[in-house]
Amino acid sequence: MNYRLESDSVGEKQVPIDAYYGVQTLRAYENFNITGYKQPKVLIESLAQIKKACAITNEKAGTIDSNIAHAIVSACDEIIAGKFHDQFITDPIQGGAGTSANMNANEVVANIALEKLGHEKGDYKFCHPNDHVNNAQSTNDVYPTSLKLSIYKTGYVLIAKLDELESALIVKADEFKDVLKIGRTQLMDAVPITLGQEFKAYASAIKRAKRIIKAALEEMKTVNMAATAIGTGINTSEYFFNNIVEELSTVTGIELTQAEDMVDGTQNIDAFSVVSASLKTLAISLSKMCNDIRLMNGGPKAGLAEITIPAKQNGSSIMPGKINPVIPEVVSQCCFAVIGNDMTVAMACEGGQLELNAFEPVVFQRIYESMTMLTNAIDTLINNCIVGIVANEERCHDLLYHSTGFVTALCPVLGYKKSAEIAKDFLKNGTPIVEGALAAGVTQQQLEEMLNPDKLARQFEKK
Repeated sequence: MNYRLESDSVGEKQVPIDAYYGVQTLRAYENFNITGYKQPKVLIESLAQIKKACAITNEKAGTIDSNIAHAIVSACDEIIAGKFHDQFITDPIQGGAGTSANMNANEVVANIALEKLGHEKGDYKFCHPNDHVNNAQSTNDVYPTSLKLSIYKTGYVLIAKLDELESALIVKADEFKDVLKIGRTQLMDAVPITLGQEFKAYASAIKRAKRIIKAALEEMKTVNMAATAIGTGINTSEYFFNNIVEELSTVTGIELTQAEDMVDGTQNIDAFSVVSASLKTLAISLSKMCNDIRLMNGGPKAGLAEITIPAKQNGSSIMPGKINPVIPEVVSQCCFAVIGNDMTVAMACEGGQLELNAFEPVVFQRIYESMTMLTNAIDTLINNCIVGIVANEERCHDLLYHSTGFVTALCPVLGYKKSAEIAKDFLKNGTPIVEGALAAGVTQQQLEEMLNPDKLARQFEKK
């Protein structure tokens, strides 16, 4: 392999001659072999969008030559289009508060620009990673801004999948609207409900989680570009400070706002913890729903068996014919991981000191992982489970009429104590609830009105 010689503050180092990255990227690659993953495409795109906006703004400010600015913009456009992504080789988790990721972008953009200007890669006097591509910038404003852009974009991919899930649940709620069953509290018989009401409640929980996530994502639209090192704007022009966020909004198509307090915007990253917490909230609701589905599907003979979910694969290597609820199981596992990721994000956000949080890389990696897992988990939940759920109406009817679920409706007439006696007699001796109620003085007409399961389940149901 042929090499070119590059140097940085640490010293000289051979870089593969065909590489568009440079010496600082290569050092990071060697230092941070942590996860085995590369930076996600969305982050590479966001970094390129920032570098493009900065080059445009710096050209207008007169701080870099127009030919160099145009070459940088053209290089960024190619990266945004999906080219050169293999040159972004730094590990998502890295020391240095993201400096390696920023310099990876600076070096790749600079070397693509150099070729466009008719020069060899590494001939940085004509387009320098720091002096030109990183002009008026610091990792400390570029990197958190790239993370916010990436989380915002990825978050709305998740939102789109949540829209699908909510719709699928509403379809099932309508399909099951007339399937009466026994409701349960603390896993014990409670009062009548419809299967449709349960699925509508799941849809409502998803709708609420979606609203919370959207609100959290709005925090990602406030960025600290032009803060540079610690929020004081050192080494930026007045024009750049006043115009970079507007230019970046134009490049990204996202309406961004510059942080009101740039020092705060540089040292505090609590907005990321808000996003992570919103994902945890979704994970809690999602896993709870999957728990319910597994319980209602349980059996097929010795469990509740109120619903049947699609059979997707053999459930045992030793028990013939066994089918497990593998889709709800995998979704819950993803939710457990998301909840764990939230703790990592919380500790990393808390762990920053003074003017900068060095732990932004793991914050982004965990949030991005959570969003990706949730999106993929929800996709398989919809297509491999929810749409194929079938209600076992006879089983629901049988469990309902063999429960104490009707006794509660007697309380307004007979009182709690007498109603409890009827329930105990039913459980101990098998005396039908209707018979016990008649013996206690309730009329047949009252019974027909009071023990109508459909009415009990829909007393105040909103249409």
